[in-house]
Amino acid sequence: MEESQIILSDIEKAVNQIDDEKLDDLANKIVNSHHIFLAGMGRSGLMIRAFANRLMHLGLSVSLVGDINSPHTQLNDLVIIGSGSGETDSLVSLIKKANTLSLDSALITTNLSSTIGRLSNLVLVIPAQNKASEQVGKQPMGSVFEQSSLVLYDILILKLMKILNESNETMAKRHANLE
Repeated sequence: MEESQIILSDIEKAVNQIDDEKLDDLANKIVNSHHIFLAGMGRSGLMIRAFANRLMHLGLSVSLVGDINSPHTQLNDLVIIGSGSGETDSLVSLIKKANTLSLDSALITTNLSSTIGRLSNLVLVIPAQNKASEQVGKQPMGSVFEQSSLVLYDILILKLMKILNESNETMAKRHANLE
């Protein structure tokens, strides 16, 4: 299948260019946080929701910004935003509020110099087009970013499993059993 090869090749190219040191930095921020707030919109939001779910399986305290069960913030909390453009209005407002509250922050994006990028403590760049940029490959809009961000999140989960001494078995015990 030509299409599957295009997609897999695009993801491999993007993921292989992600800064490993910054991935380790984000893993350390996550481990040292009291609570992790995650946010993203559209398809980027779907990817970050999957990441939130796996962080919960690791036994970490996580929530999605805007969900009714999100707790009050504390100084040792971390905000992680997934935004291809780094310019989504609601997420720009969110990072400004996080900074007002002196929260630590990280952005996963295609755009290092974006508004959210300039306001975040740590920026991980996935070198891919976003919905607002010119089409580079055959995939539309932000597809490569969204696909690669999910892979990046799973790479982080594997790093965190090592750091936290977690296994598939210990994580499975935290999986929902009321479905």
